[in-house]
Amino acid sequence: MKKRLHLLILSLLIVSAAFAQYTSSANSQFMSYKKEFMERFWKINPDWATNSGYHKYDSILPVPNVQQRSKELVFYKKELKKLSTFPYDKLSDLNKIDYKILENELQKYIWQLEVLKEFEWNPSYFNAGGTFSYILSENYSPIKKRLSDFYIRLKNVPAYYEAAKATIKNPSKEHLQLAIEQNEGSLSIFENDYIDSVKLMHFSKEKEATYLKRGQKAVAAIKSYIQFLKEYQTDSARSFRLGSDLYADKFRYDIQSQFTVDEIYKAAVDRKQYLHQEMFKLSAQLWPKYFNNTPMSTDSLAVIKKVIDTISVQHVKPEDFQAEIEKQLPELTAFVAKKDLIYMDPDKPLKVRKEPAYMAGVAGASMSSPGPYEKNGTAYYNVGTLEGWEPERAESYLREYNKYVLQILNIHEAIPGHYVQLVYSNKSPSIIKAVFGNGAMIEGWAVYSELMMLENGYGNNEPEMWLMYYKWNLRATCNTILDIGVHTKNMSKEDAMDLLSRQAFQQKAEAEGKWNRVQLTSVQLCSYFTGFYEIIQLRETYKKSKASAFNVKHFNEDFLGFGSSPVKYIRQILVPGY
Repeated sequence: MKKRLHLLILSLLIVSAAFAQYTSSANSQFMSYKKEFMERFWKINPDWATNSGYHKYDSILPVPNVQQRSKELVFYKKELKKLSTFPYDKLSDLNKIDYKILENELQKYIWQLEVLKEFEWNPSYFNAGGTFSYILSENYSPIKKRLSDFYIRLKNVPAYYEAAKATIKNPSKEHLQLAIEQNEGSLSIFENDYIDSVKLMHFSKEKEATYLKRGQKAVAAIKSYIQFLKEYQTDSARSFRLGSDLYADKFRYDIQSQFTVDEIYKAAVDRKQYLHQEMFKLSAQLWPKYFNNTPMSTDSLAVIKKVIDTISVQHVKPEDFQAEIEKQLPELTAFVAKKDLIYMDPDKPLKVRKEPAYMAGVAGASMSSPGPYEKNGTAYYNVGTLEGWEPERAESYLREYNKYVLQILNIHEAIPGHYVQLVYSNKSPSIIKAVFGNGAMIEGWAVYSELMMLENGYGNNEPEMWLMYYKWNLRATCNTILDIGVHTKNMSKEDAMDLLSRQAFQQKAEAEGKWNRVQLTSVQLCSYFTGFYEIIQLRETYKKSKASAFNVKHFNEDFLGFGSSPVKYIRQILVPGY
């Protein structure tokens, strides 16, 4: 019996060792594959590589023609087949997340090329300006090297825009106009920035003339494309609405939520009702302060609106908008440190800048963070300018971003929102998680951070701050209702404006801007609420799992430690079995 028992134990040890070796080998091979995959991926996506801080292919501008798209399709299908050969069950938890992220990305690109075909109906798909601007503005290598890459890259600009003209088929009029505006915005990169940079080099006359001539050809190509778009004629323009089937697919690929479109829509509607209830309580509390003995309306939404409108007159002057943002960032940093909410790396720079012209047309504030290969790059907080605005429009905008909301905006975009999260993401040991960041997790963190700051005393629990926070959170909630409603339920502009203005208490300028945005984008507006909804649920489950040992800083840092992964995969590791 003893001998048999020893043999059994020995057999189990041999099997266990063999299994461990097999698992170790699978992980080792998968790690090698990821590294090799990224090199191949960057080669076929040089623009993305440059903007991620990988500069091997900076001088390459692919011509977006049929041949290029066929090449990309073959590549993605081939890589998907390679990925499927790895034994998923034998991978580590972190590698399993990478596997799922890669699988989703490859399937998405194939779907985009074969089914969505946005390159046919969205002319703004073609805009060479962004990467050229990046090459000039980011000091990642000597200007001489960057200018050389810029110059070589310029060679394909005429062919790039000729391919764009040949690709466009029945575009929506909304995307047509966006393409015109954004490509017009790109002209300054080549007509001003490039010329200034070339002249600063003090090249020989012949070399300078050569460089400038190629820039002139690029300008002519862009202007030709703009003119093509302005003159484009179609008997039946495509609707900007994506439709239920395409929307469901895009939601699945882009958001990667554990919930369906319908489930998220219902959750958003329920959240809107809750927010209205809380906002009415606060408005009733604030009513005597602002209106003395004036009787309150029986219409709860009217009461909320009146209080919000009264508080919203507290805002900065148009010319001080960017300066106020710059002033608030150190204050937010100090509060995070005082409350010990999350570690912030003091060596990662953040600069506020006027929104570049080529980014105009979609959002008024955004974060441009350095790519995962540029650990010491600069993060930019892009602020839309109010220069040239009519006084009425500027006043409407500033009431929307009033004294209180502007602080919440800065939490969202910068500290501890996007800026902090993307610093953590770039520190992730997995390049897959950093490069293919999940938008819902990224936006969800920013929305979650707003609530987390107020929960920990930011704003001194003033009812005005909470009321404006709820209004802001209502905005993220209604983004989802709006986006799904417009693209899958045929929501009219009138109903959309009622949702935004009457039910979400947004100023006219903000509501009109959001209507413009929902015509030009799809699914992305759902990322704010969906990510927030999933993170809040995860935090509550994490609390239960930790019981009395729960600490908000630990949760924040544990959560961000997985890079920009979909929340559903982070959940599986942080709270297994819950």
